[in-house]
Amino acid sequence: MCNPLLAIRQIQRLVIFSTLVSVALGGGGCSVARHLPAGERLYTGAEVKIEADSLLTKTQIEAAKVGIETLIRPVPNSTLGGRPYRVGLYYLLGEPKKEKSFRGWFRKRFGEAPVLASRRALSANSLAITNYLHNEGFFRASASGELVENRHTAKAIYTVQLPPRYTIQEVRFVGKDSSVFSQQFKKTASISLLKTGNPYQFTTIEAERNRIERVLKREGFYFFRPDYLIVKADTNLHHHQVNLSVELKPDVTQIALKPYTIHEVYVVTDDGQLRGDTLAKAVQRRGLRIVDLNQAYRPRIFADAISFRHGMRYDSRQQDISLTRLVNLKNFKFVKNRFELLPRSDSALLDVYYYLTPLKRKSVRFEVSAVTKSNNLAGSQGNLTWMNRNAFRGAEMLRFAASAGLDVQIGGQRNTNINDFYRTNVEGELSFPRFVLPFYRMNPATNQTLPRTALTVGYEELTRRELYTQTSFRLNWGYVWRRNVEVEHTLTPVAVNIIRPRNINGEAFLNLLTDPFTKAQDLVRYFKILETPLILGMNYNLSFTPTPAAGSRHRWVVTAGIDAAGNLAGLLTKREEVNTDVFARKVFNTVFEQYGRFDGDLRYYYDVSPKIRWANRFLVGLGIPYGNSMALPQFKQYFAGGSNGIRAFRARSLGPGGYAPDSVTLSTFGYNSFGDVRLELNSELRLKLNQYLEMGFFVDAGNVWLYRNFEESGFVPEDNAFFDKDFYQQTAVGAGAGFRFTLPFVLLRIDLAMPFRKPWLPEGQRWVLNQTQFGSAAWRRDNLILNIAVGYSF
Repeated sequence: MCNPLLAIRQIQRLVIFSTLVSVALGGGGCSVARHLPAGERLYTGAEVKIEADSLLTKTQIEAAKVGIETLIRPVPNSTLGGRPYRVGLYYLLGEPKKEKSFRGWFRKRFGEAPVLASRRALSANSLAITNYLHNEGFFRASASGELVENRHTAKAIYTVQLPPRYTIQEVRFVGKDSSVFSQQFKKTASISLLKTGNPYQFTTIEAERNRIERVLKREGFYFFRPDYLIVKADTNLHHHQVNLSVELKPDVTQIALKPYTIHEVYVVTDDGQLRGDTLAKAVQRRGLRIVDLNQAYRPRIFADAISFRHGMRYDSRQQDISLTRLVNLKNFKFVKNRFELLPRSDSALLDVYYYLTPLKRKSVRFEVSAVTKSNNLAGSQGNLTWMNRNAFRGAEMLRFAASAGLDVQIGGQRNTNINDFYRTNVEGELSFPRFVLPFYRMNPATNQTLPRTALTVGYEELTRRELYTQTSFRLNWGYVWRRNVEVEHTLTPVAVNIIRPRNINGEAFLNLLTDPFTKAQDLVRYFKILETPLILGMNYNLSFTPTPAAGSRHRWVVTAGIDAAGNLAGLLTKREEVNTDVFARKVFNTVFEQYGRFDGDLRYYYDVSPKIRWANRFLVGLGIPYGNSMALPQFKQYFAGGSNGIRAFRARSLGPGGYAPDSVTLSTFGYNSFGDVRLELNSELRLKLNQYLEMGFFVDAGNVWLYRNFEESGFVPEDNAFFDKDFYQQTAVGAGAGFRFTLPFVLLRIDLAMPFRKPWLPEGQRWVLNQTQFGSAAWRRDNLILNIAVGYSF
């Protein structure tokens, strides 16, 4: 969903910008030279030539060259097709008379001042290149530059003499005495970043000093700083090697060499009320001294959020965790703190002060959003939300929301069987910044962030005009927590959903069933609408986002989930006859669903260069109905295709298995293909052309299948809709390309894709690349799929 007014403005800006670029490339771009100052030339960039020692490998030379190229300044003007189009826009309307005039705004918003060639930049860059190479271990490197001038342009050429690189032979941590500091300092050597055999790098030395500071601050050395350390390098060795000695500078103050202990912890709940005698009004609660003149908060929330207590040794990790928790309470606009040394000559005690600025307690928000769907339905929705951030003085978030929307069919190949839809929804949520569990109290020193407990109740109505209305009641009770920044757990032990149909117009629906090819499947879907499913479920989700190592180009994201329904109820109830020879288990005289659903989402990103990223995703899903259920509820099933899936196929038009989508084109329900099993693989190469425009090339593959073969499904074995050992033969493959426009506050994505493999065709005919006919309007209509969406697909 997106705000329609905002989307219209973004599209208007995109059209205007594209038109201006065309003008700049056509006429304005050709006239840049005549606007340049006399004797000046437009700077077009730099070339780096490496004259390397024979001992260096090709990889070392290329790495050095890439590092050098990132240093060179100035950066030349942006170009498109080899032309400085933004310089053309800069001069397009002439010189503005006033900075705040339309010409001034236009020049600043769309233009770019010309970057002129400079000989002084040659000297500055040569010095920067030499210093960079010395810091990278090429101690005898040198660089020089020259300017190659043409009529109106100039290019810089830098020649670099690259000697062999020095590597580390030995690393020593030198402690001058037996003090507590020296002992802790020497212990940090066991996990040093400075490794024997690695190349000498100044950036690694800087990172090592920062690492030592972090380790020492975790041990109580609050006043220690990385610039108190010095790393001495001895290069008077053979074979281009260096010895490193990590030492404490001789003039370091003794205050920095003491481990500190927490004395008192003060919390001021309203920084705006801070006066000279405010702290004197502090009340001792749960080991904290709290100043809450308005008694707006219960002491428990601060006791849970703040890790420090009297007598604890200072630890920077606990400090970071405490600040993060206070911010995540979402009750405070600003969270500030300071540490104060007790005024005694031999003191090693710290007082801690937390100053909080509250947010407005209550708020109301109204928004209008727009949505488009794959079956040519488009609509709008209004949302009204009221929220209380501190409902019961414990930072509890109480939220009530109501929404109403309408979906109508517009454009495309119109399906006269599809009616308009009306949607209404009301929801209430109460969340607590802690585990709401009996006999449990959180240890504030061991949890990375505050857990959250949420109770959600919702009611929704979906009305298909003149046919039926579906109502849904939801009740969820769940917990969200994380032990560190990488792993998040979500457990919902109570997830109740009751769906009921009403206002059924069976006669009107049967009048729509005129297509013999879709009648069987439409009847199955119609009977599903008549069902009254009761879901008594629970679910668990795990998200793992490992922190990349410093300088790493690799990034992983892993999510997994389990959704189970009817397990406990199945153990507590007995089977009873609900129809002739049909037995099921009931709760409150209602048959409940029984299934298990397992999902996995693996994403891998590799940064080929600062402007090229290779993104990959693998999705796997399995739904297993059992007991009372022959199939998963449709809203729990999977679908394939669409702008965030296999983009060469329309959403919900692919599958299950080898079932042909043409047979549901004129279905009463539009494209409506679902399955119990999902396998999907996506790979995309993203190229950043400039700060506003990115291009993507992608390949998608996968499908959905039914888990169980039963007569009521409406499918027959010949449809190949069921998951079996030959599932790979029903894999769909598509590919395409697209653009991503980085607009203010939103990324607009436009993808054009075409199918490479259609799983419903006869064996031997499923690869369809040899049938490509770009000149055929019929082929383009059936095979070129345009996807417009907001944000990346993954």
